Amino acid sequence: MAAAACRSSPCSGVRPNRRACLRLASSARAAVQAERPAAAEELGAATRAEFPILHQEVNGRQLVYLDNAATSQKPLAVLGAMDEYYRGYNSNVHRGVHALSARATAEYEEAREKIARFINAASAQEVVYTRNATEAINLVANTWGTAHLREGDEVVLSVAEHHSNLVPWQLLAQRKGLVLKFVELTGSEELDVEQLARLVGPRTRLVSLVHVSNMLGCMLPVHKVAEICSGVGAKLLLDCCQSVPNMPVDVQSLGADFIVASSHKMCGPTGIGFLWGRSSLLADMPPWMGGGEMIQEVRLEGSTYAEPPSRFEAGTPAIAEAIGLGAACDYLAGLGMARVAAHERELGAHLYEQLRSINGVRIYGPSPEAAQGRAALATFNVEGIHPTDISTLLDSAGVAVRSGHLCTQPVHRHLGIASSVRASPYIYNTRAEVDAFVDALKDTIQFFREVGA
Repeated sequence: MAAAACRSSPCSGVRPNRRACLRLASSARAAVQAERPAAAEELGAATRAEFPILHQEVNGRQLVYLDNAATSQKPLAVLGAMDEYYRGYNSNVHRGVHALSARATAEYEEAREKIARFINAASAQEVVYTRNATEAINLVANTWGTAHLREGDEVVLSVAEHHSNLVPWQLLAQRKGLVLKFVELTGSEELDVEQLARLVGPRTRLVSLVHVSNMLGCMLPVHKVAEICSGVGAKLLLDCCQSVPNMPVDVQSLGADFIVASSHKMCGPTGIGFLWGRSSLLADMPPWMGGGEMIQEVRLEGSTYAEPPSRFEAGTPAIAEAIGLGAACDYLAGLGMARVAAHERELGAHLYEQLRSINGVRIYGPSPEAAQGRAALATFNVEGIHPTDISTLLDSAGVAVRSGHLCTQPVHRHLGIASSVRASPYIYNTRAEVDAFVDALKDTIQFFREVGA
């Protein structure tokens, strides 16, 4: 799926040569833009030169980075855009008429336009910069939620939500006396939309669900969910952290009222994300944080506030990060999101089938043949072996995966487990890397079986 970061464990080996990477990146861009069928080997091989961090050894082995649902690596285009800002026109935005400030402002706002185009928003004014998706959800809870939800009103979530789509609503429920309801799973470990239809009612004001689960890999049938919400007059918020980086997302046809996403899962920098909201909803939402930028006029006796999105962007923003996110949108759009989605379907299915063939492995979530499909991630456990032990030995073989509760403790409890292992490929991964991971996993299992024998 979408995401990655450099492991903190010491690593040695090849340090990327910048000039060589730039030459390789130029040829890779040409290959990516050529009109050829989307295939896992092709897209993965064509993009790898754009990502210098991948060309190194970890623990004496070639790095195989399969932790992309946690954070993605950054292409040269993104690194270069941020470097250019700091080297060439570092200045605060919206606050100066000098040349550096004017350019910084133009690039910062152009990045907002790029995000809007990437998700097909009707206007860039519907895109609010936030620190991450977590802050975006908290923004909705503390503005729209505070203004529109009353004691006894219902918010419907699911057992599969990331903590960032649970805790903000729990806090708001405690303050306002809201009722939280939770969609559970079907037998195929997808969100039970039929149960959702039974849960909603005349007091349901908001349904806030994950578009693609970061643990189960299941995909929400959004149009059906939107229809259910519309039937009771409820708003729909989607956590799109695992969908926006990996498939085409068109907010004008999606049916949601709000979506949130994080830059770092879509080849952009950390420290920035965004909220998209319908303009009519944003216009009606009060400020959350106060300070500079979000005001029209400040007097000692009171203040008036800017129109959205500025109303929700108090203080000096993450300028370089916004520019980097804009560059990431350009990069992914250049690849073509339909092509990205096809690559991930193929690679995800191969990952699933390879894992399914290993004795003692339990994969969570639906199969790739499910009606809604399955994301390119596989969360699993191996009978008798702790997830941390698996990920530790995989790391010694140069394979980076994630282990733990994946910020989804409730669904882990629902499944009767405490933790799990997750492997998640992205645009720059190949079938050969999936095979290398599977081989390393088999060696790991064999090691523990022999130790325990």
